[in-house]
Amino acid sequence: MRFRRKRTHERRRSTSVEIPHRHSSTMGFKEFGSYDAVALAELVRKKEVSAKDLLDEAIARTEKVNPQLNAVVIKHYDYAERQIAKGLPAGPFTGVPFLIKDLELLEGTCTTFGASAFRTDIADHSGTQAQRFVNAGLTIFGKTASPEFGLVPTTESRLFGPTHNPWNLAHSSGGSSGGAAAVVAARVLPVAHATDGGGSIRIPASACGVFGMKPTRARNPVGPDRGQGWAGLTCGHVVSISVRDSAAMMDAICGPELSSPYVAPPPKRPFAEEVGRDPGRLRIAFTDRSPYGDAIDPEVAEAVRDVARMLEGLGHKVEARAPVLPADPSIAMSTIVASHTSLNLRLAEQRFGRALTGDDFEALTLASAFIAKALTATDYVAAELDAFRISRALSEFLASCDVFLSPTLCLQPVRLGEINTMSQDLSQIGPTLRRYMPGTAMFNMSGQPAMSVPLAWSKAGLPLGMMFAARLGDEATLFRLAAQLEQARPWKDKKPPVCA
Repeated sequence: MRFRRKRTHERRRSTSVEIPHRHSSTMGFKEFGSYDAVALAELVRKKEVSAKDLLDEAIARTEKVNPQLNAVVIKHYDYAERQIAKGLPAGPFTGVPFLIKDLELLEGTCTTFGASAFRTDIADHSGTQAQRFVNAGLTIFGKTASPEFGLVPTTESRLFGPTHNPWNLAHSSGGSSGGAAAVVAARVLPVAHATDGGGSIRIPASACGVFGMKPTRARNPVGPDRGQGWAGLTCGHVVSISVRDSAAMMDAICGPELSSPYVAPPPKRPFAEEVGRDPGRLRIAFTDRSPYGDAIDPEVAEAVRDVARMLEGLGHKVEARAPVLPADPSIAMSTIVASHTSLNLRLAEQRFGRALTGDDFEALTLASAFIAKALTATDYVAAELDAFRISRALSEFLASCDVFLSPTLCLQPVRLGEINTMSQDLSQIGPTLRRYMPGTAMFNMSGQPAMSVPLAWSKAGLPLGMMFAARLGDEATLFRLAAQLEQARPWKDKKPPVCA
């Protein structure tokens, strides 16, 4: 985590809770929702619509649905307007409005990490990924909700309150990129920034019925203040409606930086060129069970089998089998995440010059840091070794097939309040996560690309995402397959009840 930032108590400079001015949808571009980001950028290039038109419409859409969703928690509309007035860079997404997640620094704006301790902080520099979004020509008008430090697969921070799922407001939008997935599902934007340390792109993509690609480790930058996060588990990209937006955005922001400790295998061609390319006859393994062997929600299991049948119908070779893991991903991850959380709190205490308490951080964050104090350096290295052993097993498994299909979530999207980070009894969180999202974190450990594709909905109308993983560096195969699935079972026109 990065803490080298200015602090201010001027409420007008901190945009974390202000509701800015005006903006009527009549001033904007009403056809906005019919276009993905690639198409919007093309309209701007052709001067058929202006960046200001698109910004006005995006803001109007935010104001329409955000009271119900609580997904955009920091609004800096003035920042985007200054970007336009200054002149946007000539990039692949020039003039397209955009939201970044409230875990990423953007110079001159507030980033809270979902924590009360940072509710008035203003960044004195930008994260490398945020800067690449700026360089791509995007107009960044706010930040989306995240749980505190991105620790859980739901977005219900004490600081901002719960983010609601646009398909059913009583349910979670997922996490930790829950705000991003909610705004994309509700068609506020076609694409938004997201990050993933244990499933945080794929989980909300599944819960909200949008597309989410977790890239190969080191494909996209995480600096400049760190070389890797959570021992290499974390990465950043986007959630989107269209597959091509995800691919084109990866082209725009991928590549190493000066501080990168390692680099991802280079692609053969731009990722955008993979979209629409014939994937060929892929060898696809699949499972309708949890990696722990537990039975899963019957509707989720049947959805996996249905997608497997569809893949077979598309000409792929499909067989039911799954990797056998040599260690428990949840145990290794809890050690790694607790240790990094403890360091984050130590850095915060050094910065603020005082001990931090329950007024500053949630109970789960403090408990995680407390657990880490009982761990030894040997425990941490052992956790990294277990993560490597899991990575090795997954790499060997994917040497025998091209793609592995499994449910992104093994339960339907949880109801708000089921994962309570402020509870006096936190003992139920671990078992809940084991049942809910047991299969996502292992691909953070392996560094392999994995995507959640919105291919099924439950009888109650909740999205059920399907997860596909491939070999290290092989986003190309996933993008080709995703584009084929997008044509075979389109999801663009499936819109939730809460929709802009």
